Amino acid sequence: MATEEAAESVNMTGYIQHHLHHLQWSIGDGVFMKINIDTLFFTLVTGLLFLFLFLRVSRKATAGVPGKLQCAIEMVVLFVDQMVKETFHGKSKIIAPLSITIFCLVFMMNFMDMIPVDFLPWLWKTGYVATGHDAEHAFLRVVPTADFNTTLGMALTVFLLIQYVGIKHKGLGGFFGEWFTAPFGKYAFPANLLLRIIEECVRPVSLSLRLFGNMYAGELIFILIAVMTLGAGLAHFSTYLLGAGQFIAGFAWTAFHILIITLQAFIFMTLTIVYLSMAAEHH
Repeated sequence: MATEEAAESVNMTGYIQHHLHHLQWSIGDGVFMKINIDTLFFTLVTGLLFLFLFLRVSRKATAGVPGKLQCAIEMVVLFVDQMVKETFHGKSKIIAPLSITIFCLVFMMNFMDMIPVDFLPWLWKTGYVATGHDAEHAFLRVVPTADFNTTLGMALTVFLLIQYVGIKHKGLGGFFGEWFTAPFGKYAFPANLLLRIIEECVRPVSLSLRLFGNMYAGELIFILIAVMTLGAGLAHFSTYLLGAGQFIAGFAWTAFHILIITLQAFIFMTLTIVYLSMAAEHH
């Protein structure tokens, strides 16, 4: 009995670890760099899908009665445009398009978590084995924002944009002058500089960790729900009870997670607008 429980525990642990492992390409035997191919692939797929949808709607947009897709995209565009007008007090032609791109792209990457947790990995495993490879190494993760490399990369891009917008609106002298004079005045320049360095470092860290943490936790919960009936035989009565519990838990978490993925995309976009607005304002 103890041996069966231990084997089942190892099986569940292996299942979870397998689902949390990336499909990677190692450079220099993995010592120099490892590239998460699955993250890059699904990021590219969602990006191309975003471009396809918006270009298609923009070309077929009509002034008459709009279709459902056009109506949905128009609602998103108007909502984001109004938020930018209320939040960003500088002048820039890139802020509104950037905000729409961030919201839609992050939402679409997050939405990959709505796909059943075993579906795409199973397809990949089937093709991987069919080509003569080992099934144990058929790794695949489908949520780009559950990879810290993705969220950190986006946050660092926002960080660079903050510096660009600040220099553009204030000039080099005004922008770097604030590092020594705000908020306590020029005579407290050591404290001003220290606070500014901390502030600039915290922004990309908080942006990336917030999105990554929520999406990683959401992905992990879906995996744990899938584990409920892992290895259970049909002859056991508990299997049917666990199956019913799995269905209820999966449905409830999916409904709640839709709110999370939308909220995280909204927060990432809103903080980006706020940070850029702060960079454009004169202190």
